[in-house]
Amino acid sequence: MKNLLVLAVLVIGATGAWAGDLAGVTMPDSVQVGDDTLALNGMGLRKKAIIKVYVAGLYLDQPSGEPDNILAADSARMTRMNFRYGVKAGQLCDGWEEGLENNTPGASAEVAQQFETLCGYMEDMRKGEEMVYTFQPGKGTTVEVKGSVKGTIEGKPFADALWGCWIGPSPPSTAFKEGLLGRS
Repeated sequence: MKNLLVLAVLVIGATGAWAGDLAGVTMPDSVQVGDDTLALNGMGLRKKAIIKVYVAGLYLDQPSGEPDNILAADSARMTRMNFRYGVKAGQLCDGWEEGLENNTPGASAEVAQQFETLCGYMEDMRKGEEMVYTFQPGKGTTVEVKGSVKGTIEGKPFADALWGCWIGPSPPSTAFKEGLLGRS
């Protein structure tokens, strides 16, 4: 019996049960951001027609399935995007512009300018490459592309508009949003 228990623990550990897994992408169950430990809240698959574009993982300091609560909280958060398909920088910028327009109507001129800065950080992405967006209160949103920090964009309004693109009223898809919110 003891050997079965040991075997079960080894099998569970080897299969990644303690991390998130979606569409062949495994993400850790938690990440460290400064002094905060953020837990994987959920994962979503961004599809365009039948093409699997990227898998995103949403990390929060407190689990939540409520977008309004996530955006209202002035606490650290992170989204990690692992690309499953090649995407051009221009396509990413088009997506950011559409996401801002659809989820933050009447965005301030400052936030609109910050999205232009975000577009300037974009690069062509290939399968397996990652982008990471990390918001820290008082610091802003740090944008990492392919493991290189591109810059930090100040302010919670920008962070809320950015995360609104994924979990706002008009996300890439309902299934994607539900996945990030841990509802699916």
